[in-house]
Amino acid sequence: MREIHIPLVFKAYENLQELQPADQDLMSKAVENRKNAYAPYSKFRVGAALLLENGIIVNGNNQENAAYPSGLCAERVAIFQAGALYPGVKILKIAISATSDEKVVTSPIPPCGGCRQSISEYEIKQESPIEILFMGEQGEVFHSDSLKSLLPLIFDKNFL
Repeated sequence: MREIHIPLVFKAYENLQELQPADQDLMSKAVENRKNAYAPYSKFRVGAALLLENGIIVNGNNQENAAYPSGLCAERVAIFQAGALYPGVKILKIAISATSDEKVVTSPIPPCGGCRQSISEYEIKQESPIEILFMGEQGEVFHSDSLKSLLPLIFDKNFL
């Protein structure tokens, strides 16, 4: 038996104002996108903003459904929209922000497992990393240079 250690590296910024101006702008768009989330069941609103290599920003927010599995997370709304509207254009960065109607969210909220798998698919397809910035409603912002820091043992097409 052997142990395998996989180092994960993140940058942690104390708040939104510590980010570079371009990242502040992208995260501000994610924060704004939370307002259009349809979250009557969880009351947990998530906004996402993707920066494409052509400079276009694609927006997303979570869309719930009374049949829970039929809803979609903000990250996947944005990623799938980018894939549909701008096929072949690389995703450089995604900013994610979450809030709750019930309480103040101060912890950075990372993408769920399904969203991690979807981001992974696009990283593999475009053969380049996607930077990920994520935060709650306020407080720290985490930054990862690639999805591999959030999902180090990626399941991809090579296993099929």
